[in-house]
Amino acid sequence: MEWIHTLGVAALVIFFYMTILFVLALIHRDNSIADVAWGPGFILVAWTTLFVGGSFTMRQLIAATLILIWGTRLAVRIHLRNRGKGEDIRYRKWRETWGKFFIIRSYFQVFILQGCILLMNIAPILVINTYDAGKFGILDVFGVLIWMLGFAFESIADWQLDRFIADPTSRGKIMDRGLWRYSRHPNYFGEVTMWWGIYCLALSAPWGWISIIGPLTITGSILFLSGIPMTERLMAKTPGFADYKKRTSVFIPWFSKEG
Repeated sequence: MEWIHTLGVAALVIFFYMTILFVLALIHRDNSIADVAWGPGFILVAWTTLFVGGSFTMRQLIAATLILIWGTRLAVRIHLRNRGKGEDIRYRKWRETWGKFFIIRSYFQVFILQGCILLMNIAPILVINTYDAGKFGILDVFGVLIWMLGFAFESIADWQLDRFIADPTSRGKIMDRGLWRYSRHPNYFGEVTMWWGIYCLALSAPWGWISIIGPLTITGSILFLSGIPMTERLMAKTPGFADYKKRTSVFIPWFSKEG
């Protein structure tokens, strides 16, 4: 299966997946389903393209398994976080702002747009599942180690944040403990690191370098669009944030300026 064929299969799977999610969101009047379904979307595309055209090499199986682990953990966490709370405030605001155009704008600006981002983000997996690139080598091992580092950062940071939020005494305070002492967004750092690890796996395949669109998409999105900028706008009004911002690295973990 050539690269274009794999891309076509992935695009078709994503289109139907996002359309089904859109219908479910309309039925339940809750666009937050898009957040829970983000990780499983990657799992669906990774394993579908593997079964449709993959050679089931060690590299392909490991890459698909890494996506399975990441996507499952993310979906479970978001589901538990959102359970019983209704539609996320972002979508509620859009529901009010978009008015009579809410349905059409939801379809294209929430679900189809998210599908396009998913398609770009998962490019390294599509390359890996297209080509049988030979034996698992040093570059692959390096990629898995990078992924493991990122997964550890994201998982631990999320766990620390969830415990902080669950503590009633933490309300109105800034999370600056654990990994959050060294980065204002250690979970995002972990997310980006994981995708650069997957990219390292893709580099062993023909034309693997072109899948750099994947890690660049997630890196750019987190650094400049919906990740860090949006989160920091929400945090800006919290007492102590200005001081936390001055002393703590925004993304790459580093020692606090307080020492």
